[in-house]
Amino acid sequence: MKLLPSIAFIVLLSAALSCTQTNLFEKTAVIPGHSWKSSFKPGFTFSITDTTAQYTLYLIIRHNDRYSFNNIYVNLHVKGPGQDTTQVVPFDMRLGTDESGWLGSGMEDIYEHRHAITPLTGVKFRKPGDYTYTIEQIMRQDPLENVLNAGIRIEKK
Repeated sequence: MKLLPSIAFIVLLSAALSCTQTNLFEKTAVIPGHSWKSSFKPGFTFSITDTTAQYTLYLIIRHNDRYSFNNIYVNLHVKGPGQDTTQVVPFDMRLGTDESGWLGSGMEDIYEHRHAITPLTGVKFRKPGDYTYTIEQIMRQDPLENVLNAGIRIEKK
């Protein structure tokens, strides 16, 4: 009888957690010296097992208040399971405006931006297996100063 409340708690906790959005993968890389050289291309590998689910992918950038631009241009290199070549997708991420300032969430002088790089409806991965996403900064300034981290987040819808 003493076990019954514990089992009930575990069942309720499991039910509550299963109703929330699943964070499948999130990882960021530290930019050495907060000075992002174009030759430094952080890569992130994650596994997909459920090919029937929809996923939302985000590109994450953290910078400090001394970052000199309102945007950042990056190439996202994508390699799926069984592929020998990578697909390159360019992105222009808006980080701020002259009128409103930084658009991301901030604490002190550090700002984080999470931009969805998939349609709002999400995407389906066609094949199960390991996917590798590599981020390359392609700004004219090289190295790109005051960038702290770059990363990827994948959420199962």
